[in-house]
Amino acid sequence: MQTTDFEQVNETVYHEALQNGLQVYLVPKQGFSKTYAVFTTRYGSIDSHFRTRSGEEINVPDGIAHFLEHKMFEKKERDVMHEFSKNGASCNAFTSFNRTAYLFSCTDKLDDNLNLLLDYVQDPYFTDASVEKEKGIIGQEITMYEDNPDWKVYMNLLKAMYQKYPINIEIAGTIETISHITKENLYQCYETFYHPANMLLLVVGSFEPEAIMKLIRENQGAKEFPPAPQITRVFPEEPSEPAEAKVEAFLTVGLPKCMIGIKEKENGLTKEALLKRELTTKLVLDIAFGTSSAVYERLYDSELITESFDFDYSSEQDYAYTIIGGDTPDPERLVETIKAEIEQLKQTGIAQEDFERAKRKKIGNFLRSLNSVEFIANQFTSFKFNGNDLFSVVPTLESITREDVEKRLKEHFLAEQMAVSIVRSSSPQE
Repeated sequence: MQTTDFEQVNETVYHEALQNGLQVYLVPKQGFSKTYAVFTTRYGSIDSHFRTRSGEEINVPDGIAHFLEHKMFEKKERDVMHEFSKNGASCNAFTSFNRTAYLFSCTDKLDDNLNLLLDYVQDPYFTDASVEKEKGIIGQEITMYEDNPDWKVYMNLLKAMYQKYPINIEIAGTIETISHITKENLYQCYETFYHPANMLLLVVGSFEPEAIMKLIRENQGAKEFPPAPQITRVFPEEPSEPAEAKVEAFLTVGLPKCMIGIKEKENGLTKEALLKRELTTKLVLDIAFGTSSAVYERLYDSELITESFDFDYSSEQDYAYTIIGGDTPDPERLVETIKAEIEQLKQTGIAQEDFERAKRKKIGNFLRSLNSVEFIANQFTSFKFNGNDLFSVVPTLESITREDVEKRLKEHFLAEQMAVSIVRSSSPQE
């Protein structure tokens, strides 16, 4: 077991790669009452087209990763959620574009809950009847999301930004696509993507690292796994420009919802370069539109935005994008104002004091976040899957200069890379 000390944030990470390929990370937090464990596979909604070891290309229905996540809780003669509940634990799972995670939190019986997590995720049980039943359940979930204005404005923005890359496809799929899912599909995807060599286990909280690592070794050592499959994902080549400049949808909302997306023009960065780009972009956003910025104050005082106004930058190796927006009485004016403010900032440049303030704020917020085992549990794996360490954020932030931020402002915040998604209550013709 290897240990890595991150002295700036006073954290130690214990790591071991097991013989079956599973990557295990332990982050002890002495004095904390709650412990989290997250068992994650590098498999999400975008992974519907892949090539097997034999070279055969396989296309599975959209939404199958999310469907598989649901089915993992169903067993022949046991109720996984009830067992966690009996152990005093809260369990959950989620599927994103590029990963599926199974997790629990507890204040007691960590050993029992950790064995339960590993055992149920590594014991698939699918039947034709249960798969058909699940289609109805997930179909209701899909319908619910179709009527959710916040989800609609977000997914429509991704569809406006991305022409071919499957991030523009609903994570849960559609009622039509999930109707084609079979038990055989599920086993095929499970056997491809749920091998330990494609997975990561994180435990963070109050525990003794040696004892927990021993438990994990013994649990995995008692199981037999086939050789790790070679996973070759097949993705279409994505053009750099957005698919559409503007998309609109009509649902019942109090105020229109408006999101502006900025599609990353070039991708392919990895490790430290990827992390630095993400943090630099987030600094630009905070300087330009954070609650302490002059722009935010003007927008809020003019009632063009509400407290729902927010921004974020999502960064992965193959795709990345900025989102800015929220509820507004005048989406078109908000879009034009945001664009104008970006161009103005490019002309005037970023003041050193604004840069220093944003950087101090970002570092302070991050350090406070490390007091939350939930934050670490939710963030650690995504950093690792991109070849980075969550605890490297502070030194990376400290290395960023004002010149880095100004360069990022000019290279990413481009009008031709923007797309807009709006959800209103009624169309102009009504």
